[in-house]
Amino acid sequence: MADNHGNPSIKCSVRSCAYHTGKTDMCTLNAIQVGCTQNNVAKCDCTECASFKLGDHGTSCDCH
Repeated sequence: MADNHGNPSIKCSVRSCAYHTGKTDMCTLNAIQVGCTQNNVAKCDCTECASFKLGDHGTSCDCH
């Protein structure tokens, strides 16, 4: 895991994630894993950040 300053190469607006910086909308990880939610990936909706970990920021996505 990177420091709390965030990785400027990984933008993130999911504030409920444990790796979200909070102030700068960046991820604190050095890299993320992107995964699929279905066998046939044809749309963005079929992918997810497989590195997501629910943090103590609450359970709401609060995406913007």
